[in-house]
Amino acid sequence: MSDDLFSSISFRDSTARNRVMVSPMCQYSCTGDGLATDWHRVHLGSRATGGAGIVMTEATAVEPRGRISPNDLGIWSEEHADALEPVARFIREQGSVPAIQLAHAGRKASKSRPWEGNTPLQSDEGGWETAAPSADTWPYESEPPEIREMTKDDIGTVVDAFATAAQHSLDAGFEIAEVHAAHGYLLHEFLSPAANHREDEYGGSFENRTRIVREVTETVREIWPDDKPVFIRISATDWLPNRDSWTIEESVRLANQLSDVVDLIDVSAGGLHPDQQIPSTGPNYQVPYAERIREQTEIPVGAVGGITEPTQADALIRNERADLAVVGREHLRDPYFTLHAAEELGAEDRIEWPQQYRRAV
Repeated sequence: MSDDLFSSISFRDSTARNRVMVSPMCQYSCTGDGLATDWHRVHLGSRATGGAGIVMTEATAVEPRGRISPNDLGIWSEEHADALEPVARFIREQGSVPAIQLAHAGRKASKSRPWEGNTPLQSDEGGWETAAPSADTWPYESEPPEIREMTKDDIGTVVDAFATAAQHSLDAGFEIAEVHAAHGYLLHEFLSPAANHREDEYGGSFENRTRIVREVTETVREIWPDDKPVFIRISATDWLPNRDSWTIEESVRLANQLSDVVDLIDVSAGGLHPDQQIPSTGPNYQVPYAERIREQTEIPVGAVGGITEPTQADALIRNERADLAVVGREHLRDPYFTLHAAEELGAEDRIEWPQQYRRAV
């Protein structure tokens, strides 16, 4: 019998009750220095109550300058771990696996929230100096924040920050740690020759451009217990066909290099440059990238992008195109997507509504 959306899946000693994962989605709802609030507990907790097998936090910055906005979540101190501990605990109590995405925004940091313009913040507006592999700023229409081309010491500091963040995440009770190396943020900036123009051992060749990603994932793996899984999210392509950029072929190569370190490749795409040319934005529009990595490596993959229907998500698993259906915006529209999917797919006997809600079933 083939697996389907409601088959359990195990990564090391962590078992998800089904193949639905809540995609990391920034909420821009911290009120002070990256600390989780009641919003995060209710937002993430309701998706666990809604039946998802894995519930992952938004991109959680490993250091203050790694936040996209001043309102982003962080995990660089014990105080941050203490604020997130109730979130992870509640997710687990609902039967879901609590996961955290560890991130650094790089040159895309120091911006206002989307509903406040998504514009660069200067120091007198609460902004800060950003960091990137090269001195190229994100091509804003308005003046970008100051940027620092990272030295080797800076790179070492960031790698250490991921290690410290992993320890704090473990202390907070998360079972899965995901390294964010996608969407034009810092690690993706190192991967892509469209953003990385360095001439040292962190730039130029494929081996050099991928070095920091290998170092970060290896150091997170060293901190994370052997019985708990580590994921990585990548952009499989920059969608920049007319310039030297990161490609699906390089993504396959990187995935193979990380096969002994990570337990799943969370496959997204794009985000490095506004000139990207997205071939399509319809249903499953990024799934072929996940499918190709799955076919050409021995690592499980999560597929994301335009997954909105239960039958669609189920088909991804049944047809062996992906191992997880990573559902983002549909979870904003419907926190109970997984429970509703069970009803639509005739799998009500394989997942239970919370006792408090069963009178409505």
